[in-house]
Amino acid sequence: MHRQLDTRVRILTKYVLGEVLKTFLLTLGVMTTIIFVVLLGKQAVDSGLGLGGLLRLSPYILPSALQFTLPGAILLAVTGVYGRVAASNELVAIKSLGISPMIVVWPTLILSVLVSFAAVRLNDVAVSWGRRGQERVILESMEAIAYGQLRTRGSFEHGNFKVNVKAVEGRTLIQPTMRIRERGTDVPRVVSAATAQFAANIDKGELVLRMKDIDATGDTEEFIAPGVKQQEFPLDELLGSRKSSRSPSNYALSEIGLAKAAEIDVIRKTEQDMSTEAAFAMMTGEFDALGDDAWSPQQRAIRNAQNRLNRFYTEPYRRWSNGFSCLAFAAVGIPVAVMLRKGEMLASFFACFMPILIVYYPMFMGTVVSAKKGNLPPQCVWVGNIVLLLIGLYLMRREVRH
Repeated sequence: MHRQLDTRVRILTKYVLGEVLKTFLLTLGVMTTIIFVVLLGKQAVDSGLGLGGLLRLSPYILPSALQFTLPGAILLAVTGVYGRVAASNELVAIKSLGISPMIVVWPTLILSVLVSFAAVRLNDVAVSWGRRGQERVILESMEAIAYGQLRTRGSFEHGNFKVNVKAVEGRTLIQPTMRIRERGTDVPRVVSAATAQFAANIDKGELVLRMKDIDATGDTEEFIAPGVKQQEFPLDELLGSRKSSRSPSNYALSEIGLAKAAEIDVIRKTEQDMSTEAAFAMMTGEFDALGDDAWSPQQRAIRNAQNRLNRFYTEPYRRWSNGFSCLAFAAVGIPVAVMLRKGEMLASFFACFMPILIVYYPMFMGTVVSAKKGNLPPQCVWVGNIVLLLIGLYLMRREVRH
């Protein structure tokens, strides 16, 4: 009797886990395809890439698409499968035999833990390998687009930058004339050269224009400079982005330690410089140099470094908590689906997702923003996950008892 009972329980456990895994993979494929197409289309619009560039860009966008879809896919899988199992009274049958229904829950929770680790890893891959790969493809495509337009039209224009050439010989621009409209100026700076070449600097994320024998004129200056000079065009400027520095959210986890140390060094050196300047001002009697206005550049530098440092401290906790939302969603989704006992997948999913949308995401986003500002310790970004886990454990315990 016990052997037959154990065999039935194992069969049911394997069946439930198999259904969860199958539904999860199917849902993940469909959702990832939709998000992937949206992200690819956005890049096509923003950067003007052709079909070849989009195909090369595809592998680097895939991790970003997967990190968005993993939590939703696991939630949809567990609510659908456990809703069907509860609707067919299979869990009631297990309880009637004196066996805890948790025996068919633990394998799914273990699967959710594995998916959570995968989500954390994908997040890291997306912001390191994926982001840099996208920048490399876009930069190389920008270089190819520039040369293509210069050969066919004799000119290339992007944003506030325009270049006209007399001819293009291989990769060399003959007698290029560039017009650069800088921020805050009405009159563009005109730069002519004997020859020039475009090159993509992948490490710095810049499109570089190397010019030989420059003749430059502008609103307030005019000069002739022999030799080779270069003009850098950061990718953010080429794409019309306002970002002036690399965001902490774009660092890999392995890079964050060094980045934090760099910001701490900036703060320490700035404070040391302020102390040295203050001591020198007191010794020389220049007390005007001790006023608040005199310290504003240094204080601004310290505030900026401290803000970035807070974001660097918060980022690892944000990524881990975001990845382990897969486990938190599954922990809530299973008992809610069992309570509702609905055979329809979407009915159970939305009944569980709406409270998560109303409770979890505002809590998660609020703690992340406060931690980045330094108002809360970075560990607080786990509050949303902990709340969902506690709710899930309470509901599971109640279902097991009743």
